[in-house]
Amino acid sequence: MTRLPDLKGPELRARETTLDRELSLYSANRLALDLSRGKPAPAQLDLSHGLEQQLNDNYKSASGIDTRNYGNLRGIDEARDLGGQLLGIPAANVIAGGNSSLFLMHLVTSTAMSQGVWGDDRRWSTTAKVKVLTPVPGYDRHFTLCDALGIGMINVQMNEHGPDMDEVEALVAADPSIKGIWCVPKYSNPTGCVYSNETVERCAKLPAHAAADDFLVFWDNEYGVHDFVYPAETLADILSLSKTAGTQDHIALFASTSKITFSGGGVSFVGGSENFLNAIEKALSVMMVGPDKVNQLRHSRFLAGRLDQHMLRHAEILKPKFDIVDQILQTELAPLGIATWTRPKGGYFVSLDVLPGTAAETVRLAKTTGLTLTPAGATFPGGKDPMDSNIRIAPTFATTEEITTAMEVLVLCVKLTSVRKLLKDQTA
Repeated sequence: MTRLPDLKGPELRARETTLDRELSLYSANRLALDLSRGKPAPAQLDLSHGLEQQLNDNYKSASGIDTRNYGNLRGIDEARDLGGQLLGIPAANVIAGGNSSLFLMHLVTSTAMSQGVWGDDRRWSTTAKVKVLTPVPGYDRHFTLCDALGIGMINVQMNEHGPDMDEVEALVAADPSIKGIWCVPKYSNPTGCVYSNETVERCAKLPAHAAADDFLVFWDNEYGVHDFVYPAETLADILSLSKTAGTQDHIALFASTSKITFSGGGVSFVGGSENFLNAIEKALSVMMVGPDKVNQLRHSRFLAGRLDQHMLRHAEILKPKFDIVDQILQTELAPLGIATWTRPKGGYFVSLDVLPGTAAETVRLAKTTGLTLTPAGATFPGGKDPMDSNIRIAPTFATTEEITTAMEVLVLCVKLTSVRKLLKDQTA
């Protein structure tokens, strides 16, 4: 199959006519397909129906706490144990919260802004314009949170091992207004990369190199146990590495069961040093008298001793979907020289890069057929991808049949927008 960039005008125009005709056939079918958000499929949610049978009128935790009552801001011990398992850190370094890790991220960020999280007078609000580093392509919820708090964002490029750490280190050393960095270290959203041991170690040391003495590493390990290729990828322990580097008070770790059990009814976790947890507990004490410990107990009992088995069942549902995505991309786009994509071994997304200047048009064209994709640019702050090339694919929620049709439509749109872009470039 000839690479599209090697074709001349007449050949490209012939391809355009053929592709346009094929796309019209899909449009006529009035499809209703969606690859836009990384939601668990109904079959994945069904794996956790046993949650409802865990209490059996016994609301006492292992240590005798009546979970129906107030108190225990850090959560019950068994829930903190679960959080430690998800984060790969001791339970003593974990606070178990409600259903949203995004809430905890907002809490940590807003507390760093207003009161500080170091037990002294350091707080971000004393800086005129606070900024954080945002590896891109990245997670749109992190960008939204920063926007809501008036925090500026500086993009740094992601590679297969994580953020470009040479660039990161140079930026934080030169600018004291840069106060943090967002990281999704395992099966990063959307590239699916896993931070290398070297990258994790450099992240752990980063606060010591930063010009700001109130620098935070936001370690959002939401996909830490979401493997679907085995043996599973491993991630270095940033908290232990930070203790060695003397930066442990500058690491904030996050996880949740949102994609493990029920997305709207799970348990979230924040981890860090004792000094850090004291600051977060103090901030929480203004907002609540205790978390939903009944739900914490339910989850702890349900997942105790069987987390690996439970996640393997998730993998059995997810891996065939990601295989379909890769197979169709490999068959339809690889020979054409117009796209590259990631092949994650876990997580919830595939990152597709098309010819510069064609991502937004590809998404728009797909929408005319009934296929909804994540808006082009969503993986960059402000929704502005400077290359207009990145598209996030979220295949988890759809059925395998829907994914097959959706991917057939997507590759057709990529081909058509690529042909039109090449024609335009040749006539410019």
